[in-house]
Amino acid sequence: MLAKACSCAVIGLEGALVEVEVDIGHGLPAFSIVGLPDAAVNEAKERVRAAIKNSGAIFPLRRITVNLAPADLRKAGPAYDLPIAIAILMASEQIPALNATGPTGDTEGALFLGELSLDGSLRHTHGILPMVALARDRCIGAVFVPARDAAEAALVEEVTVYPVEHLAQLMAHLRGEQAITSYLPDASLLALSEEEEHVSDLADVRGQEHVKRALEVAASGAHNVLMQGPPGSGKTLLARAMPSILPRLALDEALEVTKIYSISGMLTSDQPLVRRRPFRAPHHTTSHAGLVGGGRWPRPGEISLAHRGVLFLDELPEFGQNVLEVLRQPLEDHIVTISRAQGTVTFPANFMLIGAMNPCPCGYATDPARECTCSPSTIARYQKRLSGPLLDRIDIHVEVPRIAYEKLTDIRDGERSVDVRARVWGARERQAQRFAGHPRVRCNAEMGPADVRAHCAVEPAAQPLLRAATQRLQLSARAFHRVLKLARSIADLAGAETIAAPHLAEALQYRPHGEAE
Repeated sequence: MLAKACSCAVIGLEGALVEVEVDIGHGLPAFSIVGLPDAAVNEAKERVRAAIKNSGAIFPLRRITVNLAPADLRKAGPAYDLPIAIAILMASEQIPALNATGPTGDTEGALFLGELSLDGSLRHTHGILPMVALARDRCIGAVFVPARDAAEAALVEEVTVYPVEHLAQLMAHLRGEQAITSYLPDASLLALSEEEEHVSDLADVRGQEHVKRALEVAASGAHNVLMQGPPGSGKTLLARAMPSILPRLALDEALEVTKIYSISGMLTSDQPLVRRRPFRAPHHTTSHAGLVGGGRWPRPGEISLAHRGVLFLDELPEFGQNVLEVLRQPLEDHIVTISRAQGTVTFPANFMLIGAMNPCPCGYATDPARECTCSPSTIARYQKRLSGPLLDRIDIHVEVPRIAYEKLTDIRDGERSVDVRARVWGARERQAQRFAGHPRVRCNAEMGPADVRAHCAVEPAAQPLLRAATQRLQLSARAFHRVLKLARSIADLAGAETIAAPHLAEALQYRPHGEAE
């Protein structure tokens, strides 16, 4: 007998509908799975066999063929265990067939997802959120998921979620013997809190007021930052305090980030929704695939895990040059496209880049209190590890000098992050109103050339300054637009409608000093 059940595959960040077909025929007992399965799917044969037996059902000792359609789509992971088991039980007439109507209506209008244990219980499964989102898009009204993943699945509206603890429980539900109560999402789960606790606060950093101002400007418009200074001057502490001044995630942004973390297996059952902006700080030995994503079957890298958040690269010149150069396209397009022989996938990568570096290998080239031991040629080679095109994509370049004794021993508390965040939120609100009709632009750093011409009007009194700076600093077209976008963020912090000379002057001082030479 032939039976069918619906499941889902994840390609990149999107779901793809998979039809699980099971045929039980005559012949010697055999169990085969076709349809481009990977090793985890092939091993489902043993899990399904034991789970059916340990759930009080009978595993048919016949020739069983499982087809995962479409056959040219790669199937990976253990999420197909449950639909395979359900289709086998339907084909062996132990639960109602596909055209039967049970407590949930026609079972063809349901999606089955989950990994089975040998005892029949369901385990946590990665990628539930994009799979359930596909069910909504395909007008599939019900999904059966592991109970511990029900909260994650319930983030998708317009789909009825049934939490399943055990295969025997689902069998009783489909037979109409004991219905499973649908999962009711907690309303507080989607209510993102206004106040958040952060590990680092700007008040923890003594001195460096000009750097804190630069970070405030960067946060207001989502601009990239490069901090340079001697060891121990506070670069890492300042970078780790950046999330504390960023606006909280909007619900649609939180769902975007949660989908990435779901397929990466980084969600927990007690926190199914990512509430805070990501902060990723990979080590400088991170590989090309680890940073941008990749592998034989592409997976998200650190730049995608930092989507809508911060990617902090400490000791920036120590990263491999090839690794850094691949950041150039994501920094412009906010996506990364990975092509392999098996296909092409695109991951979102809209992040703020914060880099930190020493001025030389020993770290003391710009330190007035300690002598540098590096030769000029060594310093030049060290600085050239960062290419001009990459530096051109960084809006704010700021020096972080050694902290004076008086600052270190000052008992007065500096400005707290919550106060800075209030000003950043105000600037972001102005940008939200400005780009209300633009679907892909949320903040100033995301503006394209046409948006810059439309929204970055410079006062006539500031035009000579802009002209002189463009000629003296030899700004490229990209750098010119980035200066205007940065000046627009400074004007938003000041509540100004147009860019004035002081806003433009502050934006220009954040350009690399070498451009003036």
